[in-house]
Amino acid sequence: MTLASSVIVPYAAYLRVYEPLAAFPEPERTHWATYAKRDDLPGAQDELRRSLADLLPVPPVPVPVHESADAFVAVVDGVTCVCPWRTRLRGWLALEELPESLPGPLLDAALPPVVRRQAASDYEQWLERNPDARPWIRSATWHVPVRWFVLFADEEREYTKGDEGLILRYRTPMVQARRRVARGLKVLKEALGEGPLIDGLVDVGRWLEEFHPRSLVELDYGGLVHVLPAGQLEDDRSAADVAEGLAALRDGDGERAGSAYERLTDRWSEVRGRQNAS
Repeated sequence: MTLASSVIVPYAAYLRVYEPLAAFPEPERTHWATYAKRDDLPGAQDELRRSLADLLPVPPVPVPVHESADAFVAVVDGVTCVCPWRTRLRGWLALEELPESLPGPLLDAALPPVVRRQAASDYEQWLERNPDARPWIRSATWHVPVRWFVLFADEEREYTKGDEGLILRYRTPMVQARRRVARGLKVLKEALGEGPLIDGLVDVGRWLEEFHPRSLVELDYGGLVHVLPAGQLEDDRSAADVAEGLAALRDGDGERAGSAYERLTDRWSEVRGRQNAS
């Protein structure tokens, strides 16, 4: 099992940042500029298949031996932007979080302690050489974190059928995402004072500050489109519910805020139920 496989799983959603080529230093900028011109650019399903292929080695490999040289590519107003996969880095980060999500015996069976210690040591040495490293992709299994919806508006929602199947995503300019985080935090702090939603949104805001101001931010439902009922996919307006909830809190209307939150939680309860049944 690889940690890359645990952060890139069939039923996961993704928050991605696509940076313009100008944001990358040489020689990486040239690499991505050449890469983006390819006719056979890999998609999300390719990333998933390559990750799951890492499940095969015995003994288990906690993270890929080499960093991925692939990326997602988007053209924004004529500007080429890329979102590097950074599968190895994401694997290391997932390794740090895994003890919080798996019981000890199950974790030891999947990844023996000696394997985890070696991976942690490798990451520590790598981080000394790359102190400013950060992932361009965040993932969440079996749900979309409420804080992610704060970054987007309902009109930015895209529900289409592409070459790889159904796609449900939101895309917004970085400047809009940062502005919405700041506004959301102001409302939440005034209404709630403190709490996990505020802490999570602060963390997302800090992450966004690491990237070029002309980047593109994307929320992709990823594999969740395969577990959400078709009718729910079409009717999903989670970003709108979050926006309405924040507006209600700002206006001091607790009842309206509660109704928006209830719609949001009801929408995702069925997905959580499928996780528990799997």
